[in-house]
Amino acid sequence: MRIHFIAIGGAVMHNLAIALKRKGNQVTGSDDKINDPAKTNLEREGLHPKTIGFSADNITPDMDAVILGMHAREDNPELLKAQELGIKIYSFPEYIYEVSKNKQRVVIAGSHGKTSITSMVMHVLKEAGMDFDYLVGAKVKGFDTSVKITEDAPIIVLEGDEYLASPVNREPKFMFYKPNAALISGIAWDHINVFPNYDDYVKQFEKFAYTVQEWGFLTWFMHDEELKRIFNRFDAKVRTRPYDTHPAVIRNNITYLQTEFGDVALKIFGEHNLQNIAGAKNICNELGVFNEDFYRAIATFEGAANRLQLVGSKDGTHIYRDFAHSPSKLKATVNAMKEQFKNNKLIAVMELHTFSSLNESFLNEYEGTMNAADVPVVYYDIETFAHKKMEVLKPDDVKIAFANQRLQVFTDKASLENFLLSQNRNNANLLLMTSGNFSGMDIEALSNKILNQ
Repeated sequence: MRIHFIAIGGAVMHNLAIALKRKGNQVTGSDDKINDPAKTNLEREGLHPKTIGFSADNITPDMDAVILGMHAREDNPELLKAQELGIKIYSFPEYIYEVSKNKQRVVIAGSHGKTSITSMVMHVLKEAGMDFDYLVGAKVKGFDTSVKITEDAPIIVLEGDEYLASPVNREPKFMFYKPNAALISGIAWDHINVFPNYDDYVKQFEKFAYTVQEWGFLTWFMHDEELKRIFNRFDAKVRTRPYDTHPAVIRNNITYLQTEFGDVALKIFGEHNLQNIAGAKNICNELGVFNEDFYRAIATFEGAANRLQLVGSKDGTHIYRDFAHSPSKLKATVNAMKEQFKNNKLIAVMELHTFSSLNESFLNEYEGTMNAADVPVVYYDIETFAHKKMEVLKPDDVKIAFANQRLQVFTDKASLENFLLSQNRNNANLLLMTSGNFSGMDIEALSNKILNQ
């Protein structure tokens, strides 16, 4: 088939393009901006557009399909041309469903933890020698791309995002997959630019639960208040199984799962990950993996990229980076670091970067989220507000919203770096959290300076 991607530079979009090219399709794409790692990955595969920008000339009548990214707008010239020519237009979740109709579809959803749980399931299935396709929102060790699509794999494991599918199909992505098995990790308000009403955001997950196919399987975190309300009235013909936090103990800064086979040492940590493991275990059991095989595999799982990822350590000092940006993710990550390293001072830095986090009306959702940190720090780039066409936050408003007298706020990258370099690293850990990049900060170089000064 001949397939064209409008907005090919997206994290999932460019990986899907690569996967389809490797299947033997003729793939082209366009975008108005492509950053790494997409730029390097597309260049390596010969898929990087010759010119940057959108043009109606890129759309030709011989195309079989156009896959439309959320980054494009409704008046995109390529989209208009494709509509004019009557070419089939898909959002990427619609296309994924189209090519996985005959597979057992497993969808991992939730406001937090879905990337980690999807990665855990992928890792365990691979260690068990099972054949499966997948779509996940981060780089996972042992997998060279974040999307795999084949003809023969009987299972596909999908990270189910609640964000909108495309500019012309404004339903959450996870609504299109029609899972045979699914997981919902929890609900915490996010994406206020498309779900400005909290109740409307919660409603998306209830609607998703009803997309699980008849007599399919659905597992959910039993202590989430919104999920409890949903499943108290849930009446679909679906097998449900709630999960709890997996029992564990911490010894010498290592977390051990407590199992019927004895204690299992983990390479990851945090109460949220113990919840994620319990949910992943339910899904893997549903797919035919025995408990003993699950625990053997999960012991070697190192986490998805940028999810409590160790950047460097020396003499008892550890530096981690994490994708945390929403209130629930931020609190879980900060608490996990403090619980794992009880005797270390914790310097925790988070960047306000997303539309929700930069919005003054949402900011109060962060109240108390960084209280476990000994040195809590918030950073944001003034230029980000201009790019998103938003009113600039005042540092004092940020401090009030977080309700933390110890909170320090920086809006200049150099000042933030100097502050971190000035901290005494003896018995101290540094946690850097962002869905952005701290205005282009070289985290590896900064970490080396901190560890070796």
